[in-house]
Amino acid sequence: MSLLAVGAVLEGEHDYVIIDGNVEPNAIDRIGYFVREKAARVLAVTVMPGPQLRNAVSECKTLKKLHPHLIIVWGGYFPTQHWDVCLKADYVDYVIRGHGELVFKKLLDEFKNGFEPSILRGLAYRNATAHTPASNPLPAIPHPDELPDFPYHRVDMSNYVRPTFMGERTMPHHSSYGCPFFCNFCAVVNLVNGKWLAQSAERTANTTEILVKNWQVNAVEFYDNNFFTKQSRVAEFADRIEHLGIHWWGEARIDTLLKYSENTWDLMARSGLKMVFLGAESGSDETLQRMDKGGSATVEKTLDIAGKMRQYGIIPEFSFVLGNPPEPEKDTETTIDFIKRVKKVNPQSEIIMYLYSPVPLSGELYENAKANGFEFPETLEEWVSDEWQEFSQRRSLTLPWIKDPLTRKVRNFERVLNAYYPTSTDMRLTSARRALLRTLSAWRYHTRFYKMPLELQVLQRFLAYQRPETSGF
Repeated sequence: MSLLAVGAVLEGEHDYVIIDGNVEPNAIDRIGYFVREKAARVLAVTVMPGPQLRNAVSECKTLKKLHPHLIIVWGGYFPTQHWDVCLKADYVDYVIRGHGELVFKKLLDEFKNGFEPSILRGLAYRNATAHTPASNPLPAIPHPDELPDFPYHRVDMSNYVRPTFMGERTMPHHSSYGCPFFCNFCAVVNLVNGKWLAQSAERTANTTEILVKNWQVNAVEFYDNNFFTKQSRVAEFADRIEHLGIHWWGEARIDTLLKYSENTWDLMARSGLKMVFLGAESGSDETLQRMDKGGSATVEKTLDIAGKMRQYGIIPEFSFVLGNPPEPEKDTETTIDFIKRVKKVNPQSEIIMYLYSPVPLSGELYENAKANGFEFPETLEEWVSDEWQEFSQRRSLTLPWIKDPLTRKVRNFERVLNAYYPTSTDMRLTSARRALLRTLSAWRYHTRFYKMPLELQVLQRFLAYQRPETSGF
């Protein structure tokens, strides 16, 4: 979708081709063909941390050696946060920071005439005299309703239809930018600074109907940072898609949903809302305050929303961040105990557990992390190491304040929890297999004896039960 969003603003003005490295078996050869045969001059790469970053580093390094005059521009989540590190690499020429569709188009326009890079908001570059990284201020966030529709004809859409627990033919959409909250563990704050802009309910519903009619989709995942920010928009959207008979998923704030009327809840349930990803984050009110979740975020509200969603048959998918400084052991114990309380209120609740990973943002959690010796890598080569790949996926075992036996305890509890409450997102698990998992893990779950669950490790090899899958984060 990030590639389609950039391509949408180029339609009719710049010739381009989309090469999706997630599905393209040999991206280097394909890009090389367009450079040699079609005189392509610019390669734009959207980069997320983790496996996508590792691929981007490897392939851009190779492409720069093969085609030294190819201008390589990085954009997306990782370059926005770590633009200076990106520009230390000689295979990255420019970085687009923030929401970059219109910025990238302007950059291409300027390439035609020659330009002064310091005047283009959202652009990071190397200073011409000192050759050191420099960045202009972030650009304004474009309103999604003022941007063109995705150019679906530019990609083979059959590559993106996939089975999920919601439906055999599931596809994604992205209908809004940003989030109006300032949680200090979330990098979205750096991107939007509390702004939230959305497509209208009518346009979002129309796009959903296009996916249904053109590609026979029966489930849609909305990858918005916060789909449910405005109740009236959600209610209108739910009303407009009820006749489609699909299921859908999105991300929300707990305190926001608790303010919704019963009529809106009824509309969402009738429209096929199957699951909502919710940042519960912690079992401690003190930690929630430290995270800047806002005064209205409390652990009791997490229990309230779990009960509310059980009433309407909508599955809550709660994410928790464990091991928060300054007392990671106490924080982990408190949250593990709280997760069991959530499961008692709503056994269908999905639980996603992460270990706390800092983002480059001021705030009490980040300051505590730095005080404990945390530092971000200074080069892309370090970022793509195995250690930092784990960090990027919030599974790091080497953070200064998170060590054994804490990490082992989290993993053991997760294994027991996912056996006693097998995730509903795993379509491979039959009723008989779920019953077996629950029976064998019950004694551990109820006695709180999570150490060395060797029998569950062996069982996992045969039944391949998993942690819940999530589209969030």
